[in-house]
Amino acid sequence: MSDRIVLILLSCALAAVIAALVGAAAGYLARRDHATYPTALSRAAVAFASTVTLIAAVTAALATALGG
Repeated sequence: MSDRIVLILLSCALAAVIAALVGAAAGYLARRDHATYPTALSRAAVAFASTVTLIAAVTAALATALGG
């Protein structure tokens, strides 16, 4: 495997871990705010999806700016 492919795979794994941590934190904070379990789960899902979307947008912008 080339170094470039390994770097891309590690970056994807890091993005998934960060998004999962953000989702877990959002769900935890929602529960601490006395939200019901379904509400906390939906807030966690929205935070996870938003984080993945933000990472994808930043990656696209950097790829365009760097000419890649």
